[in-house]
Amino acid sequence: MIARIHKSMNEKDKGFTLIELLVVIIIIGILAAIAIPVFMNQRKKAVDSSVKSDLRTVANEMETYYTDKQAYIAVTANVAGTPKVTIGAAPDNKDVALSPGNVLSAKLVGTDGYCITGTNAKGDKAVAGLYYNSTTGGLTTTPCP
Repeated sequence: MIARIHKSMNEKDKGFTLIELLVVIIIIGILAAIAIPVFMNQRKKAVDSSVKSDLRTVANEMETYYTDKQAYIAVTANVAGTPKVTIGAAPDNKDVALSPGNVLSAKLVGTDGYCITGTNAKGDKAVAGLYYNSTTGGLTTTPCP
């Protein structure tokens, strides 16, 4: 009896059946369908974070300029394809490098504040934009006045 079982095990094909392979492919497909949208959403959040970071950097430079000159000054917005903004005028101007794709523009709010608008076409907030308003205290999604 044992010899017959041993002979049967040696002669039997030990590969996967078509059904087993199809089940594995379907499971992988379901996992991919779940994971890919989550991954794409994380990329948009990362782009939005880079816009926020650039807004804070430009705001810090505006405050540094204010500390030196006791006045806020307009920011020259970045031209398409140029990843930087210029704060101030020559010879005291300061170029601030931006993350690729980020577009920032700033305007003065009265004599004691400023508001910076930041967008990136690849981000979640591409249409609405993100804002840094010095008069209301920082980052916001409310448009500049």
